[in-house]
Amino acid sequence: MKYGFFFVFFTFLLSIIAYTTFRGYQTLAPYGNFKTVYLVSMVVLSVVMFAGIGFENQLPHGLAKGMSFAGHTFFIVAAYLFISFLLTDIFRAVNHFVPLVTNIQAFRLGAMVGTLAILTVLLVWGNYKFNHPQKVQLTIHSNKSHKKNREIKIVAASDIHLGTSIDKKRLRQYVNLINAEKPDIVLIAGDLIDRSIKPVISQKMDEELRTIQAPMGVYVIFGNHEYYGEGDHHIADFYRKSNITLLRDTSVVINNELLVVGRDDKHNPNRRHLKELFPPDTDKPVIVLDHQPYHLQEAESSRVDLQISGHTHNGQFFPANLIVKSMFELGYGHLKKGNTHFYVSSGLGLWGPKYRLGSQSELVVVNFRF
Repeated sequence: MKYGFFFVFFTFLLSIIAYTTFRGYQTLAPYGNFKTVYLVSMVVLSVVMFAGIGFENQLPHGLAKGMSFAGHTFFIVAAYLFISFLLTDIFRAVNHFVPLVTNIQAFRLGAMVGTLAILTVLLVWGNYKFNHPQKVQLTIHSNKSHKKNREIKIVAASDIHLGTSIDKKRLRQYVNLINAEKPDIVLIAGDLIDRSIKPVISQKMDEELRTIQAPMGVYVIFGNHEYYGEGDHHIADFYRKSNITLLRDTSVVINNELLVVGRDDKHNPNRRHLKELFPPDTDKPVIVLDHQPYHLQEAESSRVDLQISGHTHNGQFFPANLIVKSMFELGYGHLKKGNTHFYVSSGLGLWGPKYRLGSQSELVVVNFRF
């Protein structure tokens, strides 16, 4: 399945680059050497991007990280140029039947230059938003009849995507953010690993993860990205070494007062049903970690108090956030259905380009009362 995903993704990516290269070259054709510079830049950056994706584990970390940043930045620039050229082509078609401008070539150039100028400003802003995660605070009350008048602080994160791009230095910043909240328990809702476990192990990121301070423990589930690497058993071993408890279609009772349930990712077609993972008549508050926020009614009908998910990144950059909103009942944020609270995080880290346009990197802090 993962090979099919990558085939579709790379085909889609190549189509965007080919269209953007062709239309940009056409737009710059009357302007001398600019078209040549554009063509060479597109080819070189395409090679850098694909080489960074394909050979990051064989390259020195500094070089791989630089190529990753350049390649992913090129990807987002190409994506927005694609939208700009597509809209320009639509305008050209309309202009053919209903003349609105007389010099269509000048219009095409103006649209291209304007897109690049606006995009430069947006990328600076988007990188700032990525580098400065916001803190989302929630207060959640359990509706179980057995009240203990307890409150615990949960720090939740999702989609950190450790690897070449989100490296050990970045992880140290994230761990400091988590510890600054003085959490009772830390919950990681999937995609802690980006793709390959190799750069995570080579950078000894377990050293940073072991410094997370949470007296009730640190718990993690698999997301879809944990299935894209060298094998789930390598990741499970890494979590054990990092003093993180992996919940994979399993549950754990903490201090005989709280039940935490971790579902395997939807990527696994054989994952168990939620109702099989804990007693249906439990009087303990139940918190579920489920990476992809599908079928929210399952948690509601199972009397779950709180489900924390991720996966969507809230689209990461516009207009993908609008697509995410249409795909999921809850693509981002907080929702209460019956007595069950849901929170879908936009993620602390991210996949690919280090920019947030229309979304925000975040750490979720929940005051959970029961």
